Amino acid sequence: MDIIKLLPDSVANQIAAGEVIQRPASVVKELIENAIDAQATEIVIHIKDAGRTLIQVADNGKGMSETDARMAFERHATSKIAHIDDLFRIETKGFRGEALASIAAVAHVELKTRRHSEPIGTEVHVSNSKVEKQEPTSCPAGSNFVVRNLFYNVPARRKFLKSNQTEKAHILAEIERVALVHTDVKFIFVHNDEEELNLPATNIKQRIINLFGKQYNNYLLPVGIDSPLVKIDGFISKPETSRKSAGEQFFFVNKRFMKHAYFHKAISSAFGSLLPADVQPQYFIYITIDPAEIDINVHPSKTEIKFSNANSIFSILNVIVKETLGKHNIVPSIDFDQNGNWLNEIENEEVTHSHGGFEHSQHHGSQQTFTKNEFGFRTESEQVPSNWQELYSGFEFKDNTPIQSALNFGIEDTSDKDMNSGKWFQFKFKYIFTSVKTGLIAIDQKRAHQRILYDEILKTIETGSAMSQKELFPITLDLSPTDYAYFEEINDTLNMLGFDIRSFGRNTIVLQGIPAYLPISNPTGTITQMLEYFRETGQNPSNTLQEQIAWSLAKSSSIGYGQKLAPTEMQDIFDTLFASSNPNTTPDNKKIIVRISLEEF
Repeated sequence: MDIIKLLPDSVANQIAAGEVIQRPASVVKELIENAIDAQATEIVIHIKDAGRTLIQVADNGKGMSETDARMAFERHATSKIAHIDDLFRIETKGFRGEALASIAAVAHVELKTRRHSEPIGTEVHVSNSKVEKQEPTSCPAGSNFVVRNLFYNVPARRKFLKSNQTEKAHILAEIERVALVHTDVKFIFVHNDEEELNLPATNIKQRIINLFGKQYNNYLLPVGIDSPLVKIDGFISKPETSRKSAGEQFFFVNKRFMKHAYFHKAISSAFGSLLPADVQPQYFIYITIDPAEIDINVHPSKTEIKFSNANSIFSILNVIVKETLGKHNIVPSIDFDQNGNWLNEIENEEVTHSHGGFEHSQHHGSQQTFTKNEFGFRTESEQVPSNWQELYSGFEFKDNTPIQSALNFGIEDTSDKDMNSGKWFQFKFKYIFTSVKTGLIAIDQKRAHQRILYDEILKTIETGSAMSQKELFPITLDLSPTDYAYFEEINDTLNMLGFDIRSFGRNTIVLQGIPAYLPISNPTGTITQMLEYFRETGQNPSNTLQEQIAWSLAKSSSIGYGQKLAPTEMQDIFDTLFASSNPNTTPDNKKIIVRISLEEF
């Protein structure tokens, strides 16, 4: 008996939908890209329940005939390619002809469409890949797609959707990517009958400002070159807007969003010593190139693109970014990490970059005075920074004392010993070394502090004991629509932690208070980094929202590499770490401690 059979169209379409339609944002992306290809100048997106129950995309594009409206839902039906050679000269968004067929396989879809030259339009209803209705209708010129009950017939897929705010944030991210390159198109976004985005047709710089905030008006630096190989336009942002996570980093090629780690490296390396190793520049780069020189048919999402002359474009990008920075006399002018005298040391040429931190031959203008011995360690002449104790204010240990915890890990009892610089050593301003019974122990100072803060933040959430410290002058932040969606998701938990943040109009928040028990020196940066963490990672179902917020806040508030520590400071980290819930690893399972035995040593 034969066992190989052709799959039914409905099943085949659902399999294809697994690649093309991953979440509500995928539907929005496909529909607005189709609208762009139809030469629309205005696109209106309505969603309800973050796209679970309704996604509606209406445009004023060319519209479709009665036959086209029916054919558009067939697999591999497209108006954008006809021959194999067309695949290598693609200038439209969609071209595989799978989008509408995939959407109709996992949702109820209604389409009303009319061409401008025709008096009457067509209405089509499709469900589970079957056309249930098609008839003439009166409707505006263009196309109006209504997608209801996404994944109604694939409950396993629907179960894995995240919270409404997270799914809405993904939708906004897709809209941003299209809106940033098609600035001649007006976009309106409405969620649960409330307008959240209204972007009029404009130029590129104004579109960036409309999306990401008025502050970008002062930070954007134009870049551009028109060579025989490639044309590059766009903006890089001044170093002071750079962040420890990706933030606003956008590449477009021939008006298509893409991700390209190699070109990102070209821009990052152009900034050179202007940015520490763990900080990333922000940019909006638009590349125009002969379509025959690229291959966009690499991945179903079409965001990974191959270039036949990638090395040459890398060099061009690197040079024009360097040229722009030099033209605007950009010099380091802000404390990106922990060292408040970074600019002074750059000007005195006494800083050398080393593994993400800075080595100092002398430190001017601070409350510390020290010399450096031949091994690079701090000596007894240095003084403890006056604000060090504030770093651990409020930490209390009742049931598990630091000394007992240390003994449990086979570490010498140091409670009765005179701790001095001979006991503790800091290497490369990154690792803390001390002796143990069987050899040597090395502690990653940044990861250790992250573990300490993480445990303290979770304890605060559990006990509800957070105290808020009011800001003398409230701080107003303009957020991107995507970041604002994540803010709405986490703000209740932030209030539990001692933050006092209020919404102030569309995509604007006001920071009025911060946790009194945390060492937050840059509240704006802390909030920004937390929002970026959620934008990049989403909500992990294996961790609670409180755990994710605690981890992102611990990372943004901890000391970093390059922070010089006195012996007493190192002992504080040591004692507090070994009283924590897990001294060995960070919450994301990175190693904090390395033990070196005498035999290994």
